[in-house]
Amino acid sequence: MAQAGLTMRACHGQADTLLHFPAATDHLPCRMVPHLTTALTGPLLDLEKHVIAAQATIEHWFRVQWHEHAAPFYSSVDLRNAGYKLAPVDTNLFPGGFNNLNPAFLPLAVQAAQVAVEKMCTTAQRLLLIPESHTRNLYYLQNVAALAEILRKTGLQVRIGSLIPDLVEPLLLDLPDGQVLKLEPILREGDRLKLREPGAGAGRFDPCAVLLNNDLSAGVPDLLRGLDPTQTLMPPLHAGWATRRKSNHFRAYEELAQAFGRLIGIDPWLINPYFSHCSGVDFMTRQGEDCLAVHVDELLRRIRAKYADYGIDREPFVIVKADAGTYGMGIMTVKSAEDVRDLNRKARNKMAVVKEGLAVTQVLIQEGVYTFESINEAVAEPVVYMIDHHVIGGFYRVHTGRGADENLNAPGMHFVPLAFEEVGSYADARARPDAPVNRFYTYGVLARLAALAAAIELEDTDPEFHEATA
Repeated sequence: MAQAGLTMRACHGQADTLLHFPAATDHLPCRMVPHLTTALTGPLLDLEKHVIAAQATIEHWFRVQWHEHAAPFYSSVDLRNAGYKLAPVDTNLFPGGFNNLNPAFLPLAVQAAQVAVEKMCTTAQRLLLIPESHTRNLYYLQNVAALAEILRKTGLQVRIGSLIPDLVEPLLLDLPDGQVLKLEPILREGDRLKLREPGAGAGRFDPCAVLLNNDLSAGVPDLLRGLDPTQTLMPPLHAGWATRRKSNHFRAYEELAQAFGRLIGIDPWLINPYFSHCSGVDFMTRQGEDCLAVHVDELLRRIRAKYADYGIDREPFVIVKADAGTYGMGIMTVKSAEDVRDLNRKARNKMAVVKEGLAVTQVLIQEGVYTFESINEAVAEPVVYMIDHHVIGGFYRVHTGRGADENLNAPGMHFVPLAFEEVGSYADARARPDAPVNRFYTYGVLARLAALAAAIELEDTDPEFHEATA
């Protein structure tokens, strides 16, 4: 089985890395065309052939699914390409990183946002964007500015309200690209969120819709509870990490992978990472260690069986990670049950808490998927961005200090925008299965499948629905 590496058509002998979201009139210094050197045989190319041949069937199936399920307002999906398997390993419902997207595809983002806004509030004129309460993470703040710019181009008045405690006056933040981001204190009047309008005696900025770019890891503030239903809040509160669980998401995804496999005639394992779940875990006291060891053993056994079926000469591994949380925290690579029994104090400390200092009590044990994509000899993985159910672009997450079997969402990562000759929103049956237009079409299909799983996950975990049917 040939490994896959990523080669780039470079300018002046090297690929450019962009870490900002330029103005729409800016031009990329070159057209970077990722091309995977996977051999034209084997499971992955066979998967791509099936996807390309079934394009009409796939698009019709998605249309039916999106008619039945409401797409998340936006999402991003981390994919891993092992050369023999291509699968999503994480789906974020509060995506940051809009500043890392290829600006050439800004029109796609605006068009998709227009569709999402019309669904959210048909007569929308004003939108309140609520970001994370960061004031020093300048890359994240550039993401907020880029997202606000996309939304403004749909014709909305967009202002940014902050959940920073004790913020009573607007806060101006200088960004590295020269922009100034204005964060404003949010007012709660009755059951609506508002902002002050400037000037004595002025009215209030009363938004039709509120968009969260804050994953609520620390819990749902009272300010956001019980809002007027006509002031649409997206994503819903139960999408936040205070309540959301990755195991629910991958349970929904697994069922969709089974259905999709039947639809196009493939083994669902080629697009689906096996997983299991443990609760009642305490890494500091080693509570739940036996549960972890049992599930690690079982997953490794199942993976080895699949590797044998496909003649894959690789060492299986699993990823143990917090069932709730983001920012790449609370994650470790495991290759045997002994790995979770023999954690030293440093490793247990690392796994015990995640963002906002929240204790980890539930973990996802997920099949590890190698990534054999690289940029300039650094390990890389594609991240695909969507607004509503439309793919709007993405980037490669690249890490020079991590291996093909490790989590790349860690300090030291950088980003290379996807900048290919074709958008990748359709397949070209005349081209090779691994041609950029076809490979990125396949990436988009799997990202949409993960977004659909998120839609079903949110339906299944909607507390209001369960209260109404109780």
